[in-house]
Amino acid sequence: MATAEPEMAIRALTPEEPEKVEDSETDQTDVDPEHYIKHPLQNRLYNHIQVASRLMPGCDYSLFKDGIEPMWEDERNKRGGRWLITLTKTQRHSDLDRYWLETLLCLIGEAFDDHSDDVCGAVVNVRPKADKIAVWTADCDNRESVVGIGRVYKDRLALPPRIIIGYQSHTDTATKSGSSTKNMFTV
Repeated sequence: MATAEPEMAIRALTPEEPEKVEDSETDQTDVDPEHYIKHPLQNRLYNHIQVASRLMPGCDYSLFKDGIEPMWEDERNKRGGRWLITLTKTQRHSDLDRYWLETLLCLIGEAFDDHSDDVCGAVVNVRPKADKIAVWTADCDNRESVVGIGRVYKDRLALPPRIIIGYQSHTDTATKSGSSTKNMFTV
């Protein structure tokens, strides 16, 4: 028996002052539902996005704030860096999609609280040998913000404490010699 998925919608109040109804038994104030409008995003992004594991090797997905290009050279990115998660080829089928969709929800939902303004976007790279997911930030010198973002991100992905994720500055990544870049921070 098939069941319909419940529709999830982000709702915003209309500009006019909503009528409030008080419930004396629970001491709660309810807003009249007629004064709500659906947010234009609703649930379309999450339900219709192609999952990362179905991308051909060599392809990337990126989601960045309006006006920010997914390039190191972009003005908002060039002093920043990225929290990087590398997944083995076998993790493509077990973890990649879950991690990528949770990453998108973190960005859309501004899950990084006071540090959400410092997040520029995120990228997933699907490659033949290993896949990568990275959350890009604006300023690698803002230790408090960078580490705060990393801690929330690791928590939201439900990574076990034994798994360490690293933060790399874009400058170090661009000028690296060899196949790896030194981590500035780890969580």
